[in-house]
Amino acid sequence: MSTIEQALAKKLAAEKASKKLLQEPDITHATEEENTVDQVAIEIPQAVEPTHNKDENFLTINQDRLTKNDFIDIQKNSPHNVLREEFRQIKRKLINNAFGAVSKTLEHPNLVMITSAKANEGKTFVSINLALSIASEQDKTVLLVDADVLKPSILKEFGLQPHRGLIEYLLGDIEDVSSIIYHSNIDNLKIIPAGTPHHLSNELLASERMTTLATELSTRYPDRIVIFDSPPLLGVNETPVLAHLMGQALITVEEGKTSINDVNQASGLLNDKIAKGIVLNKAYYSQKEMYGYYGYGYGKRAAE
Repeated sequence: MSTIEQALAKKLAAEKASKKLLQEPDITHATEEENTVDQVAIEIPQAVEPTHNKDENFLTINQDRLTKNDFIDIQKNSPHNVLREEFRQIKRKLINNAFGAVSKTLEHPNLVMITSAKANEGKTFVSINLALSIASEQDKTVLLVDADVLKPSILKEFGLQPHRGLIEYLLGDIEDVSSIIYHSNIDNLKIIPAGTPHHLSNELLASERMTTLATELSTRYPDRIVIFDSPPLLGVNETPVLAHLMGQALITVEEGKTSINDVNQASGLLNDKIAKGIVLNKAYYSQKEMYGYYGYGYGKRAAE
């Protein structure tokens, strides 16, 4: 074969080889590429962490702060904790009035107002401790409402920033009451903050919308006690109006400060159908018990 013929033969062979490659791709190589694509498609979703909407209606209460400020420590069950025992006795009366035989004689028996004759007698301290004590029950829940709308302090005592709450609901800015009920890291304890101060804050407590709210809170959950940390009775005209929506009321009295006349005047502002009680605040039982323990007494109707 001549040199020219050899060159033509090589060129023809090269063209045939080129056509074969185009018609018959490398199956093994293509399969590997496809597998690689499949693996990437599977791995991408695994690499992306799922996103969750944070529950905006959840409050993390600083329990160490509460203990430091002499509130009940529900994480401990010391039998020698006098404060715990005092509030345990008080809550028993509240629970019996709310769900026992007396409840049939009361309107909204599970709604409890914590108030005082005048300011700075410790009603918020009593409200929080009662709520903590009731929250330790196995079959009860407690809703703590900061109704002292001019001087709200519940969230402050819990070490929390202000949140939208009662005021916004009463103004109609929030329609659904569940939007102002905050869950917490303490089992069985829920909170309605006071909300943003308003020039009509006290007047809103006497509004028709407040009446509707009280009825809903009373009937929404049959196993729940609702505690209202309320303004003082003397000097705030709306507090007695708010009391008409309650089934029970506790008047906080600071020993050595509140006069009998003030207590009688404050009690007289409560309607006769409500179960009345008195919590004696800062009572010294002995020299060893230095501060803050409570006596209690209930009115005649609550004892029936």
